[in-house]
Amino acid sequence: MRRWLRLWFSFHDPVDRRAYVQSGAVLMLLKYTVDASVVWACVRRWWTPLGYLDPVWTLRQQVLRGAPDWVAPALVVWTLPFLWIGVSMTLRRAVDAGHSPWWSLLFFVPVVNYAAMLWLALQPSRAAAVAPDVATPAVDSRLRAGLVGVAAAVAITIPTVLLGVYLRRIYSAGLFLGVPFTIGYISAYVFNARHAQSAGRTIEVALVAVALAGGAMLVFALEGVVCIALAFPLAALLAVPGAILGRAVALRGAGPPLLAGVLLAPVVVLVSPRQRAPFHEVVTAIDIDAPPAAVWRRVVSFPDLAEPDEWIFRMGVAAPLRARIEGTGVGATRYCDFTTGSFIEPITAWEENRRLAFDVIAQAAPMREWSPYAEVNPPHLDGYFRATQGEFRLIPLPGNRTRLEGRTRYVVDMFPQSYWTLPAGRLIAAIHWRVLRHIKAVAEEEDHP
Repeated sequence: MRRWLRLWFSFHDPVDRRAYVQSGAVLMLLKYTVDASVVWACVRRWWTPLGYLDPVWTLRQQVLRGAPDWVAPALVVWTLPFLWIGVSMTLRRAVDAGHSPWWSLLFFVPVVNYAAMLWLALQPSRAAAVAPDVATPAVDSRLRAGLVGVAAAVAITIPTVLLGVYLRRIYSAGLFLGVPFTIGYISAYVFNARHAQSAGRTIEVALVAVALAGGAMLVFALEGVVCIALAFPLAALLAVPGAILGRAVALRGAGPPLLAGVLLAPVVVLVSPRQRAPFHEVVTAIDIDAPPAAVWRRVVSFPDLAEPDEWIFRMGVAAPLRARIEGTGVGATRYCDFTTGSFIEPITAWEENRRLAFDVIAQAAPMREWSPYAEVNPPHLDGYFRATQGEFRLIPLPGNRTRLEGRTRYVVDMFPQSYWTLPAGRLIAAIHWRVLRHIKAVAEEEDHP
């Protein structure tokens, strides 16, 4: 057992084809048996081997439907050591076969990882480059130290994110400040623990750790590409001081700093208070060569829009398609259909040819996230960014023209507010412009046939 644990968790032993295939088969069988048993015990549902190999997370969500909330996070945490073993052995198998260790990154790519593992399992070992009585590590010591540091950072990141987002259901200061800082601290400390490394290399390792933590969340379908890309600059900025501190502590070798660093992120996430999110407003205006009466008709209800071609909507942001209304006056209900679903908007102010205001009592997801899986619904799409009120104002202009203003009040319940309101405001402004330009075109065409 000691020999197998050394093979799986260290970087000292090379991995030939036989060890790679045997370990992969045994560990996959072990993991499947435990996962399937947990699902059966919780929901009395059989997780078939074929369904288990399918990387599409939505199918796994169907398997877990009805299970207690802790089951999915627990299975993710249980997966982490297997993830480490898979990456470690794939890296050493690539090196043993005479290929670059960077081939191991394919292990994180769904579907492609199966082909990569099969390819590596068929590659023969390279000829020994040194005398047989000279012991050499399977992986360069600096690369080994860096990977161990990255792995340690990712290992604490995933449970902490699960704790904060999926159990506490809060995107808190602890999550966005504590986690990136901890990633930098832990990766730098481990990287410098045995041999001092330069500050530049240490920061590189910390940034790689941040990137791989985001990649792990993508692989586990915890987040999508767009959210990870938006969060990366903030996370990288906070990881750098953590890396500098972790390196300094490691070089001095005082106290039990690693344990304190490991506990920092989850403790901060646990104690972070819920804060009331402030309201923000986006106002957009356009001048229309038509009288207020003609514009009003298309404010209340407008025909279908063309397929969106703006880059922001091609990225998956919800694009408005049409609007319709049931009833007239205050108390009527307006429905605005988007590419992700419908917004339900009861009318609160009806001043014909002047002002239409409404509340938003139900809304679709603000975007469809990019992901290697068929469908991903990370928590941040469920109520953390929401519109609360909307309004159209019609202002008469000389020459029988109208200035149309679109206003939206919204909330971003994610820390830090000042950071996330920037993309949120751009998103809402893009939606405004798409609707206002459409109303302008339709109203002017009807008024000047």
